[in-house]
This record gives sequence, structure tokens and C-alpha cells, in this order.
Amino acid sequence: MFWGPLALTWLMMAAEQPFLVSVIARLPEAKYNLAAFGIAFAFALIIEAPVIMLMSASTALVSDRHSYRKMKRFTDILNVSVVLVQLIVLIPPVFNFVVMDLMGVPQNVAHLTYIALILLILWPPAIGYRRFYQGILIRNNLTRRVTYGTLVRLLMIALAGFGLYLAGIEGAYVGAATLSIAVFAEAIASWLMARKTVRRIIHEGDMPVENTQSPNNGERIGYRFIARFYAPLALTSLLSLGVNPFITFFLGRSSMAIESLAVLPVVNALVFIFRSMGLSYQEVLIALVGDRKQNYPSLRNFAFMLGSAVTFLLAIIAFTPIANFWFITVSGLTAELAELAYTPLKIMLVLPALSVLLSFQRSTLVVEGTTKPISVATGIELLTIVVSLLICIAYSDMIGVIAAAIAYIIGKSLSNMYLAPIQLRTVRKWMS
Repeated sequence: MFWGPLALTWLMMAAEQPFLVSVIARLPEAKYNLAAFGIAFAFALIIEAPVIMLMSASTALVSDRHSYRKMKRFTDILNVSVVLVQLIVLIPPVFNFVVMDLMGVPQNVAHLTYIALILLILWPPAIGYRRFYQGILIRNNLTRRVTYGTLVRLLMIALAGFGLYLAGIEGAYVGAATLSIAVFAEAIASWLMARKTVRRIIHEGDMPVENTQSPNNGERIGYRFIARFYAPLALTSLLSLGVNPFITFFLGRSSMAIESLAVLPVVNALVFIFRSMGLSYQEVLIALVGDRKQNYPSLRNFAFMLGSAVTFLLAIIAFTPIANFWFITVSGLTAELAELAYTPLKIMLVLPALSVLLSFQRSTLVVEGTTKPISVATGIELLTIVVSLLICIAYSDMIGVIAAAIAYIIGKSLSNMYLAPIQLRTVRKWMS
């Protein structure tokens, strides 16, 4: 019951990408606009990476007036920083050097990408504030309100997407503008729904440190503690999402480059629907494991069932005509592009289960306050993906989207393998 609203929230967020991709695919010059939207979205993801873990940090740390004010100021600084980074990327010489010179993106696709990235400028700070307030809601057992905020986001996705589609503008612009409008609306909704809880936190004042459930080891939460706790989490997101520009870079130089750039966002959008079930589980363990970690066995068993279920459901799609229905009828791909999508989908079959495992491992370490290994694991994943792409594309001349699927699986698997013994030591300490 606690996880359900969070899972529904992530599931609804996962649905927005297939919807936007299907809209773009039905507009003129679909192949180029899908590629441009994929590139712009990859850049926006890495720019917003430092704010992604604010939900986990807020869930773990915001327990009283003092910790709320410290985390709120920390969130403000972080959001301003990501906007400044995006403005730097948008300086024409910087953008042209990265996208056209380094990545080799054709000029027409680069122009579409530039405008789309401008339209996404409100997206990172809106994500930051949304996740900060959602963490407060989760900690206070108000997970349904997180879902209500996502319903607002989906409503705006539908209204804005349909309206901009009718306006007849470029597909990449439709996708970018729709995302910004929807997430901004969700951030406002999350703030409104958290106001009563925030007022109560401020009114109740500061709790004695020993009575909080935050992983602060008896230390009053300050900016130094928050930075020390959050830096590995931010680095984790940065490394994890930073893989997208690397993949885009390699795909731009692969066999069937434009086709791969167009197809990969569609395949990723479908796989992300099932990966979202695992991503939604990270805050659940943080919030529910208990002061004495007495709930860990139940949370572990649930994670195992969840990983098995998402693998089975994705397999039904990947190995039946449902895949054809999804890629052509729902996503709007041509038969030629859909044919290219089937193999990477089958390769990425176990990726949702690996994501469940990774969220379970990460949440265990966050509860313990041991966040550094999480960053190391993500660094291993990024390095593995880059090396795998280098081998598959530069030396084997493999089709780009297939090489990317193989790299995803190898990278995620090695990340899980690195965290496994560290998590095991933590759990043994809990059980003793």
C-alpha cells in the first residue's frame, strides 16, 4: 500500500515518453525530430542529474524545522547551479563545439536540438523542487499525494502535447515544451500539497538529534553534513545520466546512425516503463525499514517478487506481436525503424530486474549513511558502457542501437556485482 502510489507515479512518468515520442513520430520530418529530441533530452538529463537524488535525501534527512530549512536552502543553491550550467551549454560556440564538432550531429538536427534545449530550461529546477517536496511527503506517509502531483503532470502533458501538435510546430519543440510545462505544473502541485506538512514541521520546532531517524550518527544536520551525505548521491546521478551523451556520441558515429538515434529513445521509453517499478522502490526501503531494521526481510522478499514480475511482463511484449503493435501502432515508427527496434528490446529484457536490484542495494546503503560506494558503482557502470560501446562500434562496426543495448546490460550488471558484497556486509550488521 505504501509502494503502490509511488509505483503508479513512476509508471505515469514512464508513460509520458512513449506518448511524446508517438506525437513526434506523427509530425513531419519524424526521423530528424526524434533524433533531435533524444539528444536534447539526453543533455537535459545530465544537467538535472545533481537534483535527482533530492527525493532520497529529503526522505532521509528532513525530520524537523532545522533540517527542513537547511535542506531547503541546499535545494535552492543546487537548482540555481543547474540552470547556470544549462545556460553555459546554450552559448552557441559551446553548443556547436560539443554537438556538431565532437558528436558529429548534422546541422539540421543540431538546430532542432538547440531550440529544444532552450525550451527545456525550466525542466531541471522544476524537477529539483518537485523531488524535494515529494521526499517530505514520502517521509510523512503521504505517498498518495505524490501520485496526485503526477496526475497533474500527465494532464498537462496531454493538454500541452495535443495543443502544440495542432499548432504544427517541429516535433522536437513539441516534446521539449510539453515536458517543461508539465513538470513545472507538477512542481507547483507538490509544493501546494506539502505546505500543510511543512507548516507542521516548522511549528513543531527542532527534535533532539537522538530522536530523529536520519542517518546523521548523532550529528546536528548542517550544510557540511548535507554536502557530505549528498555529494556521492549527486555524483551517482551525474554519472548515471551522464552516460546518455556518451551513448549519443557513439551512436552518431555508428552504423545506421540517424536510425539508431531515432529508435533508441523509443526502445528506452518502453523499457523504462518496467524499470520505473524498481526506481520507485528506493524510497520505500528508506522510509519503511524501521529503527531496528526489523522490516528488512519483508522488503527484500518484495523486491525479489517485483524483479521477477517486471522481467516476465517485458518478455511477453518482447517475444510476441505486442512489440509490433507497440512500435508501429502506438509509437508511430515506420516498419523499417520498428524492425531495428526488436533486437535491442530483447537484449534489454533483464534491465528492469537489474534496476530493481540496484535500487534495493542503494537504499540499503542510504539508510546506513554509506553513500560513497553508490557513486563508485555508477562510475563502474559508466566506464563499462563506454568501453563496451567503443568495442562494439569502433572496432566491430555494430549497429548503434544494438551496441547501446548490449552496453546497458553489461554496465548495469557490473554495478550490481560491485555493490552486492557491500550490501551484504551492511545487512549482516543489521541482522546481528
